Amino acid sequence: MRTVGPGNLLPAATEGTPTQLVLAFDDNRLASVLFGQYGQNLAMIERRLNVVAEQRGNHVTLEGSRDAVEQARRVLEGLYEQLKRGNDLVAGDVEGAIRLAIAQGSLFDFEPSATRPSFEEINLRKRPVRARTAAQDGYIRAMRRHALVFGTGPAGTGKTWLAVAHAVALFERKEVDRIILSRPAVEAGERLGFLPGDMREKVDPYLRPIYDALFDLMDARIVERAMQTNEIEIAPLAFMRGRTLSNAAVILDEAQNTTAMQMKMFLTRLGENSRMIVTGDPSQVDLPPGQVSGLHEAVRLLDGVEGIGHAKFTADDVIRHELVARIVAAYDAADAARKRGPKE
Repeated sequence: MRTVGPGNLLPAATEGTPTQLVLAFDDNRLASVLFGQYGQNLAMIERRLNVVAEQRGNHVTLEGSRDAVEQARRVLEGLYEQLKRGNDLVAGDVEGAIRLAIAQGSLFDFEPSATRPSFEEINLRKRPVRARTAAQDGYIRAMRRHALVFGTGPAGTGKTWLAVAHAVALFERKEVDRIILSRPAVEAGERLGFLPGDMREKVDPYLRPIYDALFDLMDARIVERAMQTNEIEIAPLAFMRGRTLSNAAVILDEAQNTTAMQMKMFLTRLGENSRMIVTGDPSQVDLPPGQVSGLHEAVRLLDGVEGIGHAKFTADDVIRHELVARIVAAYDAADAARKRGPKE
């Protein structure tokens, strides 16, 4: 249990007056995990929330503005409760807790009874998967609500990861009979014949990110067995033609590299009691010059259609590493400047 020490949240004479708060955590082992190796989790909280966090044993003294200290308290308490439930803690969880605290607003706006206590969570047999940003939170809710969902945005925002997690959850709950994973191969041309091996061996290099997600979210033996029985099917996009995909969770990854015709073909495969998730980064199209991305066209044509959801991610939602978000933002700024053209 958390205890508040003598440095309880002090009344501030003015909004900018520094506030100090002392938190104590009763389990030393969990407190050590909470603070992170060499205090890296506390350092992230300091950097992101503009507070000073000093650790002594299982105590943390927070100092900063009243709102920032309150947000840091909510972050640490929420993460500690997560550890007490037996869940692991990684840097992405800390970032997610910080973003949640920021989204909940300031001390004066925060109303616990009216605010959602946490971002959405996908419960899997192996471990829970939590949304770490507001965009991911909306993405999970869209996947639960709609039969077809588009997830678009830059790399590192968790589009594919959460799509696979949602599909696995549906499969484990027996809401679908199988998972079908597809992706355009060889820059959308899908010229696989020259590659050695059978179809799975030909396609494997292009579907490695999906494989990585599957094996991290499910027991490896279950994944292998499900692949042998075709309960989990890996198929290049071209092999979807003529099929009707019923009772299945279907994921199309890297959809920005589909042509308009391929995308229409894929979307019309949706069968009875199936869910379809289409992910892609519109800024990384590898199609030949002049060819319209099927993802771009589908998002435009189907905007507002009942039963279809669309989650949009930005550079602010990148969760791989702080530097990745800055890299994406720098490239986005360069693209915007290029489109504006030279200054007159």
